Amino acid sequence: MNLGCRRCGSTGARYLAGSGYIEGAPHPWLVSDFGLVDAIESGIVKIPRLPVSDTTGRPEPKYFALWKHIVENLKPGEKPPGGKPKPEVVWREGQDALLTLASQWKERFDYLQQATPDKERTPPVLIIVCDNTDTAELFYRKISGEETVAAEPEEEPEAGDAAGEPTQNSKKPKKKVRYGQGEIFPELLSNRPEFSPTLRIDVKLLAEAESADPTVTRSEAAERLRELVATVGKPGKPGEKIRCVVSVQMLNEGWDANNVTHILGLRAFSSQLLCEQVVGRGLRRMDYTPDPQTGLLTEEYVDIYGVPFSVTPFRGRPTKAKAPEDKPKNHVRALEERKPFEIRFPVVEGFVFDLRRNLIRADVAAIERLVLEPDHTPTAAFVKPQVGYQLGYPSLAGSFQFQEHNQAEYYASTHPQTIRFEIGRQIVVGLTESSGKPPKLQLQARHQLFPQVLRLVNEYIDTQVDFRGCHPCELGLEKYVRRIVERLIDAIEPDNAGSEPALLPVLNRYKPIGSTAQVDFKTVPPCVGTTKSHINLVVADTGSWKQAAVFRLEQAPVVAAYARNDHLEFSIPYEFEGVPHPYMPDFLVRLVNGTTLILEIKGQQTEQDRAKYQAARRWIAAVNHWGKLGRWAFAVCTDPQNLDSTLRQVGS
Repeated sequence: MNLGCRRCGSTGARYLAGSGYIEGAPHPWLVSDFGLVDAIESGIVKIPRLPVSDTTGRPEPKYFALWKHIVENLKPGEKPPGGKPKPEVVWREGQDALLTLASQWKERFDYLQQATPDKERTPPVLIIVCDNTDTAELFYRKISGEETVAAEPEEEPEAGDAAGEPTQNSKKPKKKVRYGQGEIFPELLSNRPEFSPTLRIDVKLLAEAESADPTVTRSEAAERLRELVATVGKPGKPGEKIRCVVSVQMLNEGWDANNVTHILGLRAFSSQLLCEQVVGRGLRRMDYTPDPQTGLLTEEYVDIYGVPFSVTPFRGRPTKAKAPEDKPKNHVRALEERKPFEIRFPVVEGFVFDLRRNLIRADVAAIERLVLEPDHTPTAAFVKPQVGYQLGYPSLAGSFQFQEHNQAEYYASTHPQTIRFEIGRQIVVGLTESSGKPPKLQLQARHQLFPQVLRLVNEYIDTQVDFRGCHPCELGLEKYVRRIVERLIDAIEPDNAGSEPALLPVLNRYKPIGSTAQVDFKTVPPCVGTTKSHINLVVADTGSWKQAAVFRLEQAPVVAAYARNDHLEFSIPYEFEGVPHPYMPDFLVRLVNGTTLILEIKGQQTEQDRAKYQAARRWIAAVNHWGKLGRWAFAVCTDPQNLDSTLRQVGS
């Protein structure tokens, strides 16, 4: 007979995934089982509340399967080969979920602090379960404001040496703790020398445990850390005042804290039993006193994001892929007889300017707009108690009432002007870090640049940001801050009217100039013939839009020559959310007036597309200042049937 865990009802007497048996099936020797669902329905544990709907309108709420959303939306460069998502990416994509859940935690914290001294006032605990130690370390630093840095080594004279003379022996570099201000309710969760409400616990941290007290060994420091996490929420114990725990696989079992009210999962949950183990850390009740009127225990809840409760579906066996067909290939190449149609372009790797008087300018009206994404990044969610297993994602259907989770507490504690100042600070850092100036001049440049940058930031937010009904503090999310910083850095130029040198391109050292003459490859997809291009064929691999554009380019009288950017290796460097990318526009078009047009054919535009277009405009400005390959322009056509008007506008 197995009655499972005495606190949460979970049991280990079931088969795990990969065991060869049906996942979750009980072991054959099990006589009786009292599982998690039974414990929840009996009311002897807290009731988990899961997200069932949010502002995105998607059937599966983002906060229900948060890790799945993060992994599926990774962009190139955001995950090492064969590795996990970079910690910065997990923070960016999970920040909105953390803010929403932390806002509910703060609401609960304030409610308990208002209680009279004779009532329960143990602070609620927010648990963040991370995928690896690197991610846990970043989240801990962002929340607590605490980080460990290397201290300068102290030198001591050897015996017999004159005092103060340098010696070859020195103490090993030690680590010291530096305290700062966290980014999530810093007045409540930021660590200080005399008080540490946020705790990080993982195997790596235990192995590296150190103490500022020289009389305490590393093993003793690790034992103190274990005691701290083991006594979370226990009055009179070291962990009594802990409010937030950032962990990595350290709280799966054997943890008795009963004041856990919120759990955020930032890792993969491939097993239903793993979901039960993690959620079980928050199911221990705080009060077991029955209601005198009903004789039943009153409801207690734990709010859970990112831990998907669902029956694991049968995936089936992989089927053998169909062998590829051996079709004849098309030879796409530049034709020697069409040499007059050749298009040459600079291979740009970056940009440079050296401010002399620290005067800058930017055409804010021409900068790509920023559109907030409540349909992708929820600003509110509904949660509902879950008392049984169900297939698929949770829904609003059912007899239990649902409750709204939002970020009201975050909005109340954050001032929009603070967000604008932080954006301006990051832009100034980006402009001065690569200036190559001595540190004093660099600081002087920051002092002179910041007022100019802040003016541009205010103008951009006031005129070019579409909030779509969102609160202004939503702009403080890392993803939006990075986009504005990157967009404005791309748009800022030296103020030529103030005698500043122009923005110039940095060309590839080994191959500064590219050409359509280098195109030569074979491909299976169908191709379209050309007459105005140095290249004989255009690959028809994009439905109908690119083919329609080719027809219009061949037809337009203002077009002297064009080339599809396929194996042409023409790219524009840009950054999106802190990750460098190459932008590969669709066409290069030389017009009869001598202008070379970078042409993009695009219907619906995303924020990443807008980042590309802003980088393209910076590329155009730098190359035109350089001036050695004629005049260049950039245009986006949202409908190839209207391409003629776009070409005439640039070619006039």
